[in-house]
Amino acid sequence: MTEAQAKKRIEDLSRQLEEHNYKYYVLSKPSVSDYDFDMLLEELIKLEKEYPQLASPDSPTQRVGGQITKEFKSVKHKYPMMSLGNTYNEEELKDFDERVRKVIGNDFEYVCELKFDGVAIGLMYKHGKLMQAVTRGDGVKGDDVTANVRTIRSIPLNLKEGDYPEEFEIRGEIFMPLKSFEKINKDIAKQMTEDGYDEEEITDKLLKNPRNAASGTLKMQDSSVVAKRNLDCYFYFVYGENLGFKTHYDVLKKAKQWGFKISEHAVKCKNIAGVFDYIKEWNTERHHLPFDTDGVVIKVNSLAQQHELGFTAKSPRWAISYKFKAESVSTKLLSISYQVGRTGAITPVANLKPVLLAGTTVKRASLHNADQIEKLDIRVGDTVFVEKGGEIIPKITAVDLSKRERNSKPVEYISRCPVCNTKLERKEEEANHYCPNELGCPPQIRGKIEHFISRKAMDIDSLGEGKVEMLYDNGLIKTPADLYKLKYDDMIGLKSPPAPQRGVAPPPPKGGNTSKLKLDQRDGVLASPSFGGVGEAVGRGASSLQEKSVQKILAGIENSKEIPFERVLYAIGIRYVGETVARKLALYFKNMDALMNASLEELVNVQEIGERIAESVLDFFKDNRNKKIVEDLRKAGLKMEMDASSVLKKLSRKLEGLSFVVSGTFSNFSRDEIKEVIEQHGGKNQSGVSAKTNYLLAGDEPGPSKVEKAKKLNVAILEEKEFVKMIEK
Repeated sequence: MTEAQAKKRIEDLSRQLEEHNYKYYVLSKPSVSDYDFDMLLEELIKLEKEYPQLASPDSPTQRVGGQITKEFKSVKHKYPMMSLGNTYNEEELKDFDERVRKVIGNDFEYVCELKFDGVAIGLMYKHGKLMQAVTRGDGVKGDDVTANVRTIRSIPLNLKEGDYPEEFEIRGEIFMPLKSFEKINKDIAKQMTEDGYDEEEITDKLLKNPRNAASGTLKMQDSSVVAKRNLDCYFYFVYGENLGFKTHYDVLKKAKQWGFKISEHAVKCKNIAGVFDYIKEWNTERHHLPFDTDGVVIKVNSLAQQHELGFTAKSPRWAISYKFKAESVSTKLLSISYQVGRTGAITPVANLKPVLLAGTTVKRASLHNADQIEKLDIRVGDTVFVEKGGEIIPKITAVDLSKRERNSKPVEYISRCPVCNTKLERKEEEANHYCPNELGCPPQIRGKIEHFISRKAMDIDSLGEGKVEMLYDNGLIKTPADLYKLKYDDMIGLKSPPAPQRGVAPPPPKGGNTSKLKLDQRDGVLASPSFGGVGEAVGRGASSLQEKSVQKILAGIENSKEIPFERVLYAIGIRYVGETVARKLALYFKNMDALMNASLEELVNVQEIGERIAESVLDFFKDNRNKKIVEDLRKAGLKMEMDASSVLKKLSRKLEGLSFVVSGTFSNFSRDEIKEVIEQHGGKNQSGVSAKTNYLLAGDEPGPSKVEKAKKLNVAILEEKEFVKMIEK
């Protein structure tokens, strides 16, 4: 074959493969079998290897990936990628409609589109060829992920023949279809099982949800791995000079002709009533879609009217996003059991008649505390309404009193620990009951060790809840310090003791109904939270510790000796001493000895350390058992003083006197990094929005409850680029 013949065949194969791709991934109408497609692709790959000078960057062979990207270049958006304003109820939508009418009158229509739960992307095309793909980032700059985007088969590398502009940008949402998500997790579980990993390790490696999976996949360094994950993309907006369109809906139709995948569920609505009908329909129908959607986007259809309405500093005035409310179902409350946390806090758990909710079967839900039970007047046997807060954690929102049994009795909250039978305590200013037996109550002991090994503490990721429980049940660990005494011979082949030997089944509360305590039959204690609710502990199915697991555990424990002092302080689990407080204490006292010997006056002198935290620190170090644990950790080689490099450097006083709440994800910082920057410039971090908060620093996907509270309290909502300006000016 001559080079000229090869060139002609390569062009012919490329056209055929792109057409087959379009019919399969965009139109969902395959025109050839998978085998025939693969044969054509194989022939093209072979020819391009033989004649590399003829290979094109937009060849269909690019769909299989192979390019390694060590660093994703930051690119400034030609058209800023603004976020949409969110609303959660019809009243706010009516307010939006009224604002629109005040500016452009009553002669207009809306376009409603599903809001895809994925990753926003901007694609630049020149002369019909894909030139660049950039993520949203902070809206001003994003990451160049072109190599990975080329592997997504529903995204055209070359546009179909048509009257497309010479240069334009099209915006869309990259997502992971539910089938792809399920298949990847199934493959991960299968491979890890074959490699000898236990259930807990497998669970830790599984993809958590399709949106995060899509986001993580798009930033992978190896595009060949991205290609195997079958990402997809819907498009919804076009930017460019002199496009010549009059309406947004016309743009969508034309983009579909060019070869882009446009949702068939986009519709025009004459008025706000039509918008409400669309929302009502998809509030239920969304659960039958092959991908996740979390709301509806409403846009004014006329491009001229969009221009007239304009933009705020953060979002367009001609569009808004309506977020679906959490799905609610009713089911029967079978019993109430009680879970003991690592701090001794008692959490009542509702055991429910299994019910399907937002695609998952729910059997349990948290009741939070005694006050919540009393407020809702929840009783065993009641029919209750359950929803998922933020589509994740099940909660009971109300009781159907019309179905209440005549002989039902109010819940009598337990007075003793359900595991160690110690009398519970409740301080006046706190909502929770506590078991005070913190060094003798099994779930508290295990909980403290699990906290100690957690990612933000000592980060011993080779251990986990299941292995901690196994080591504890076999008498190998009673405190975090015991981890550093573990030997290979102690653990190899270790098994969990038979179920009857573990735990202590508690007696029912005095005068109470035994149905109030429904215990895990395998170990006599309540299981821990997992998979979006209150469920069984992960990793309980591990039969024994094998060599690979033992070596990983010992290596993880050894590596943890390099963890800095402030995280060691957080890890030992002093009540009320979270990450931020631990760092403040570490920065102030510099070492463990100074902190252990500090007085109440010295402790409250630390910024934001009140009497409650100070007293908790004093109480912790008054107990000789805690002192011994600290000394054992010191002997094991853990860091007990601040490194010079760890001391927070004050860069300026630009944020002095200002309090921030950080929520969402950011393009230039991790959440921990942005909190540190706030403190470096004199600002303060808060965990929750309050009247004392100056700014809610909101990245991508901030917590809806935080945003809503900020709006109610008139707390300024700050974007990342605005924050950067504050510290750079």
